[in-house]
Amino acid sequence: MNRFARVALSCVLGVVALAHAQGEAKPAVSPGDLLLGTTLPLNGPTARLGQDMKSGIEAALGEVNAAGGIGGRKIHLVALDDGYEPDRAAANARALIEKHGVLAMVGCVGTPTAVATIPIAVESKTLFYGAFTGAGVLRKDPPERYVVNFRASYAQETGEMVDALVAHAGLKPEEVGFFTQRDAYGDAGYSGGMAALRRHGLKNDAAVAHGRYERNTEAVENALADLMSASVPVRAVIMVGAYQPCAKFVRLSREMDFSPVFLNVSFVGTEAFIEAAGTASEGVIITQVVPAINDDSPVTRAYQTALPMWSPGAKPGYGSLEGYVATRILLRAMAQVQGEVTREALVDALEGMGDFEIGLGTTLSLSKTDHQASNGVWPTIVRDGRAVWMPWSALGGSRVGGVPE
Repeated sequence: MNRFARVALSCVLGVVALAHAQGEAKPAVSPGDLLLGTTLPLNGPTARLGQDMKSGIEAALGEVNAAGGIGGRKIHLVALDDGYEPDRAAANARALIEKHGVLAMVGCVGTPTAVATIPIAVESKTLFYGAFTGAGVLRKDPPERYVVNFRASYAQETGEMVDALVAHAGLKPEEVGFFTQRDAYGDAGYSGGMAALRRHGLKNDAAVAHGRYERNTEAVENALADLMSASVPVRAVIMVGAYQPCAKFVRLSREMDFSPVFLNVSFVGTEAFIEAAGTASEGVIITQVVPAINDDSPVTRAYQTALPMWSPGAKPGYGSLEGYVATRILLRAMAQVQGEVTREALVDALEGMGDFEIGLGTTLSLSKTDHQASNGVWPTIVRDGRAVWMPWSALGGSRVGGVPE
């Protein structure tokens, strides 16, 4: 082989390797089938979040396809890896909408990536549905027509945390600190928590300790130092981050005998966090936006059956359950479309759902003026390597400043 042929071959192999690295999952599609698209992290330090969401979506799609699809048409997912980086997510969104012609973008993971991709979806009048984020940027009033959410917001999650810490644990607002990711995700959780603290009488925002770290890193040491050196001793830390940095933060805190009550929002990735933190995860409180994965509700039972069947090898978890439930709602709306299933018709169907049940044990609602189906927040606490339900009143029996008993 001459030198020019070797160079050409190297270029071809490089393109092939790049395509694999970007993690494009191409389903086998028949004429007439419907395509959904998602951009999420499938590799890198937050890969578990994307893998779990993808597994849940695929479980719901496998279930409906096995029953004949929607109007006899199968629904498939095109999943692109963005590594939890906004620039890659934006490129993926354009590819999904313009190249693949997806009906909707579903289950996209993350706030910074949503900030980059929502304008692309809105510009092309493509539904951006069921994203794995509780950020306010997806929850405008009045709502953006093409952005529809399933889950409760970060403001609702952190609001419940603050309410419980003040009402049940007896903390003063200044005794609550924050550990957050330095981006739109961390800012969203922090803003919601601070608003709740102000409702409870916080007068000076600067009195609240706040440590931050950079996205896709585990550089948490400075954030920990900021919290430990606060002028008012921190007795509870609300964490708004991904599983690896949050796990490291808690481990280092335990090693340094810094033992406030640790609380984390649902985005952390519960199972991945527990694995990464090990025994240091014991007693950490994590709010969820779906019931316990071993709950006996109808939709959870269906999920437990569908996940191993249609997402082989996937472990049950809160992330995949959220993806499954959100997709079940989308499929219900899709089935209600009269005539051709188009992007506009699907948005109309979601806005026309009104009050409905999906088997969660709580009434959900979607309308033209309300684009968030669920307001449910379920508190859990890590016990013996598992996140189990706890009532907020349990904080009343806590040794505040340490692990709840």
